[in-house]
Amino acid sequence: MPGLIDVHAHLDDPGRAEWEGFPSGTKAAAAGGITTLIDMPLNSFPSTVSTETLKLKIEAAEKRIFVDVGFWGGLVPGNAFNATALEGLLNAGVLGLKSFMCPSGINDFPMTDANHIKAGLSVLAKYRRPLLVHSEIQQDVESYLQDEDGDDPRLYSTYLKTRPPSWEEAAIRELLTVTKDTRIGGPAEGAHLHVVHLSDASSSLDLIKEAKRRGDSITVETCPHYLAFSAEEIPDGDTRFKCAPPIRDAANKENLWNALMEGHIDMLSSDHSPTVPELKLLNDGNFLRAWGGISSIQFVLPVTWSYGRKFGVTLEQLALWWSERPAKLAQQHSKGAIAIGNH
Repeated sequence: MPGLIDVHAHLDDPGRAEWEGFPSGTKAAAAGGITTLIDMPLNSFPSTVSTETLKLKIEAAEKRIFVDVGFWGGLVPGNAFNATALEGLLNAGVLGLKSFMCPSGINDFPMTDANHIKAGLSVLAKYRRPLLVHSEIQQDVESYLQDEDGDDPRLYSTYLKTRPPSWEEAAIRELLTVTKDTRIGGPAEGAHLHVVHLSDASSSLDLIKEAKRRGDSITVETCPHYLAFSAEEIPDGDTRFKCAPPIRDAANKENLWNALMEGHIDMLSSDHSPTVPELKLLNDGNFLRAWGGISSIQFVLPVTWSYGRKFGVTLEQLALWWSERPAKLAQQHSKGAIAIGNH
């Protein structure tokens, strides 16, 4: 089968190479059958939000990578309304842009709203490149959490309450006020919106299906950790499982698989997001304070295959989710299929 293309990986080089560097991250990718990965613009320091910071990324990767690596650029409030800056970043070689609709946890990568996203899509339209969006809007969690005594931070269920599916739904609902511009004849025709790491297989997914039916240029990915794990199985204090959006219940996991098999979810990615063990608070086990991110890049192919057997997954589907469609999203026309002239 063609080599895997992971469109969503955080290799935290330069600046946080102790979390993950280009050498270790790309070796892990190669070990798992990933021949190309697209590096996210945040978790490294500084974040990739300008031509200068992209240059630092490229210099850090030079002669230190074991698979092909491309880069997404960041769409943040500081550059969203500056078409010249965004065009500079795109001309310098980023394959598209990425933004967060909730706090990212990284100080130099602040969150965006629908106005920033609309502005970004109008620039991306000229380049026919995608905008990838972390789709959660922070809402009041007081109603979900009782007093501290009643909610033990070592219980995964406590963390789960702090990021309910309504966060994803609210973000996607807001995004769809903008994605209508990407329709044929729309003001941002040529731009494309990609929802990253969907974990809510109910109303959030329904909104995306409806947008596709209306002709919006939109795709969605999910990740192997949402397809392999369920909230009920996560041990107390095992913060290795903490990510955002969170791993939801077993019924939701089943629905994600069904959506993937039926073609409503377009592709898979790792969202590989490692950090140092101290920040995971492994000894303390506090889900509310631990760094969120699952480190899994070398396991994604065996996980998808092993857990997918129950649903009748074929090798052709693996190639579609992990190679063909990711290649199309990142516009890597010489990748993603076994064909004459391809890599």
